[in-house]
Amino acid sequence: MKCLIISDSHGSEKELEEVISRHQEEVDAVIHCGDSELQQSSPLLQNTYVVEGNCDIPGEFPEDRAEDIKGVRVYVTHGHLYNVKMTHVPLSYRAEEKAARLACFGHSHIAAAFEENGVIFVNPGSLLLPRVRPEQTYAMAAFDIKGAAEIQFFERSSGEEINELRKTFSAYERRPY
Repeated sequence: MKCLIISDSHGSEKELEEVISRHQEEVDAVIHCGDSELQQSSPLLQNTYVVEGNCDIPGEFPEDRAEDIKGVRVYVTHGHLYNVKMTHVPLSYRAEEKAARLACFGHSHIAAAFEENGVIFVNPGSLLLPRVRPEQTYAMAAFDIKGAAEIQFFERSSGEEINELRKTFSAYERRPY
């Protein structure tokens, strides 16, 4: 399974369209973690798993969602409801409740990937307003048949990978409670 993960595009339709069209033929899913500032009817968001961010029109998109994509359980939220700028603990609990292997979120505009309790968390950064790093970023998550994953981050305008942000995670077996 391979998915394109985008967040915090804040109304930048041209940039969003460039990134989606660049990768749409090579991915199984496109995920937008909120703050698109677009309407649900936008052609750019068709066939995209989208959630509502704090800058989106209230009620336009779900606050969060869990999807099974090619055998991988994916949880998507913006992150503002889980206080992700301060801690990842509430988000971690929610991802575990949803039995996710991959949890995608945004809100902080900081590109990052990490694993906790068998869940891989990915914040793709922002297509428009990055924080910490200068690059406007998005991410790709690729899972092999055994459940191992590779997370890559890309610079928005060039599409070039930011190698130092790449992360690889081995397969994880959930223990029954």
